[in-house]
Amino acid sequence: MNPLSAIFAAGVAVRNTLYDRGIFKTRRLARPVVSVGNISVGGSGKTPFVIALGELLKERGIAFDVLSRGYGRQSAAVAVVVPDGSPQQFGDEPLLIARKLQVPVIVGSDRYQAGLLAEQKFSSQLHILDDGFQHRRLHRDFDIVMLPAADITDTLLPVGRLREPGSALRRADAMVVDEPDAETELQGLSAKLWRIRRELEVDDVAGCGTAFCGIARARQFFFQLPGAKVPLVGTLAFPDHHRYSQADIEHLLQLKAARKADFLVTTEKDEINLGALAQRLQPLHIARLNLRLEDPANALDHLLRTLEQRCGCRF
Repeated sequence: MNPLSAIFAAGVAVRNTLYDRGIFKTRRLARPVVSVGNISVGGSGKTPFVIALGELLKERGIAFDVLSRGYGRQSAAVAVVVPDGSPQQFGDEPLLIARKLQVPVIVGSDRYQAGLLAEQKFSSQLHILDDGFQHRRLHRDFDIVMLPAADITDTLLPVGRLREPGSALRRADAMVVDEPDAETELQGLSAKLWRIRRELEVDDVAGCGTAFCGIARARQFFFQLPGAKVPLVGTLAFPDHHRYSQADIEHLLQLKAARKADFLVTTEKDEINLGALAQRLQPLHIARLNLRLEDPANALDHLLRTLEQRCGCRF
């Protein structure tokens, strides 16, 4: 292991040991908490999975809310997301979740306080904790870990992308994988393996496009577009959670003209970060990433049954 990664690993191990032994305290909310997280830095599909899980819960008639840090907000205070608000107020991903699911989304750097506010204001039966695997200050009753194939063989920060080593997966109750070979790599862990398919949907396009985005794994997005019947003549990647400026718009229009593209295409998260500037980029197509569980009924049954056993709640 690289010396820098070894130092990082030691710090992670000490922190987890302090939580495991109860020296660092966790706080418990009155209602069950289902965490959706990962062990790497960004780009594992947490937000699309929260939306997919939320849709399954809504089909069962189960009321829930979402607790999120709200990365990139101008404030760390706890707040209820207003769907027509701005990413500066609430963060791009919480806004996307609120708009897609139409359920309460509460943001705050302290997710326990966010949960308390949710329990005061809403009659949710459970909380979904977005990006919560490392947020051990808040007790969770079911841990879901998104595990892209690249994470299984990656290394720890700062050399690789991993926030925790593979041994941390012992805390997981379910691992969401998109590669059949993952089962072999993950033998010996007690967590359930939930398989997903990633589907990129784009409305019918005419001609060739230039793609751009400000997400963690831009190359993956660009690679998927031709498979979604979007031919490309150019791409441009911005940093994750990028907030677009007038200068960015000019750059994109110049790139489109230089590549003789017929349209631009980007992600739903980027559409939020563009705001009103999106009007200047028309025709602009929005690509929607949908995650489909292979056996959603059994996965949700397992989740709810586990919550009933651990919390004594009924759904």
